Amino acid sequence: MKRIITLGFLLTSILAVGQDSIKIKVLHIKIGDAIDPRTNRYSKLGLERAEEVDANYVIIELDTYGGALTDADEIRTRILNYEQPVYAFINKDAASAGALISIACDSIYMAKGSSIGAATVVGQDGAAAPDKYQSYMRSIMRSTAEAKGRNPRMAEAMVDEDIDLDSIATEGKILTLSTSEAIKYGFCEAEVNDLDDIMKRVGVEKFEVEEFKLSSTEKIISLFLNPLVSGILILIIIGGIYFELQTPGVGFPILASIIAVVLYFVPNYLNGLAENWEILLFVVGGILIVLEIFVIPGLGVAGVLGLICTLGSLILVMLNNDMFDFSFVPGEEVFVAAATVILGMMGAIIIMFISGARLLNSTIFKRIALQEIQDKEQGYTSTLYKKKLMIGMKGKTYTRLRPSGKIEINGVIYDAFTRGNFIDEGVEIEVISDEGTSLKVKEV
Repeated sequence: MKRIITLGFLLTSILAVGQDSIKIKVLHIKIGDAIDPRTNRYSKLGLERAEEVDANYVIIELDTYGGALTDADEIRTRILNYEQPVYAFINKDAASAGALISIACDSIYMAKGSSIGAATVVGQDGAAAPDKYQSYMRSIMRSTAEAKGRNPRMAEAMVDEDIDLDSIATEGKILTLSTSEAIKYGFCEAEVNDLDDIMKRVGVEKFEVEEFKLSSTEKIISLFLNPLVSGILILIIIGGIYFELQTPGVGFPILASIIAVVLYFVPNYLNGLAENWEILLFVVGGILIVLEIFVIPGLGVAGVLGLICTLGSLILVMLNNDMFDFSFVPGEEVFVAAATVILGMMGAIIIMFISGARLLNSTIFKRIALQEIQDKEQGYTSTLYKKKLMIGMKGKTYTRLRPSGKIEINGVIYDAFTRGNFIDEGVEIEVISDEGTSLKVKEV
C-alpha cells in the first residue's frame, strides 16, 4: 500500500513538472500610431510571425486615433480570418479605425481611463467625409460586431450620429464608450493594467510573451513609405534622368535614378499599394519620353503623354485605388500624393538650375571639360571644306535633322546639324556655317 501511494505521488510530481515546463506563447503586437500602409504591413507581418512561432494567443495593444479606412479594413479582415484567439488591449484610445480593429478581435480589454468609439470617417480638416464613406464604415462596423457577438446597433452608433439608443447614445452624438461603459454594454471583457492581467483572466498562469518588432529590412521598407522620403526619391528620379541627358555617358546620374525608382516602387509593391499595371504605366511613360528625345523630337505628343504616364504612375502608386476606382480613397490622400510628386518634381527642377550653374564652375567639371577657347585666329578651328565654298549653298535634308543628320547638295551627301531645332526629311535648307566636320544649316 505504501509503495502504491509513493508511486502515485511520483507520477503526480512528474506531471506537475511537465505542466510547469510547458509555456503558452503570446505574441504582442503594438499599434501606437495612425493606421496607414505602414501599420497595415506591420500587423500583417505580426500575424505571420505568430503563425511562424505557433503562438497560442495574439494580443494587439492599441493607442490610436484612427487613420486610413482601407488599411483598417484590411487589418480587420486579417484578424477575422486568423484561427488563434486575438485579443485587443486598448491602452488609452481606440478611435475610428482603431475601434474597428478592436471590435474584430475575439475579446477586448481596456486600461483604466481608456475609450473606444468615434468611428465617423473624417477628412484631413476634421470634417465628416461624404456619406458613401460613412455608409461603408457603418456596414463593416455592423458586420464585424455581429461576427463577434457584439451589439451591431451600438457599433453603428459609433459611426452614425442619427442612431438613437435611448440613454446609451442620444441622437446627434457619436457613441464613444469609456472602460466602465464598454464593460457594461458588452464591448469589453474587463479593465486590466497589462498583458499579465489579461492572461490571468483567460486562466493562463505560465506563458511567455514575444513582442513583435520589425526587422531592419522591414524598418527600411516602412521608411520609404513615408511621403517625405517618397518626395526625395521622386526628386532623384527626375534629376538623375535630366543630368544623364545633359552629360551622356557619365552613368552616375542614371544609376542614381534607377536606384531611386527601385526604392520608390518596391516598398509600395510589397505593401500592396503598387499594382503591376501602375508599374507598367511608369515604364510606358519612360519609353515615350525616350522616343520624344531620340526618335521623334519636336512634335511633343510623345513627350507630353510620357510625362502624364510617368507622373500619373508615381501618384497612383501612393494611393490604394482599384483600377482608378477611388471610392474609398479619401480626398486628402489624393492631395498628399499629388503634392508629394509635384513638390518632388519642382525640387528637382530647382536643383537642376542651381547645381547646373555650380557644376560648370566646379573643380571636377574643369578637370574633365576643356576650359580654354579654341579661336580660329589661333589655328584651332578645322574644316573639311574650302573657305566660303559651302556657306549660302542650298539643298534638301536627306534624313531628319534632330538636330543632326544628313543633307544633300548637288547630289552629294553631307553631315549636317541645325541650331537645335528639328527639320523633317525632304525640307529645303541653306548652309550657314562650314566650320568643323559638319555643316550648320537652317530651314529655308
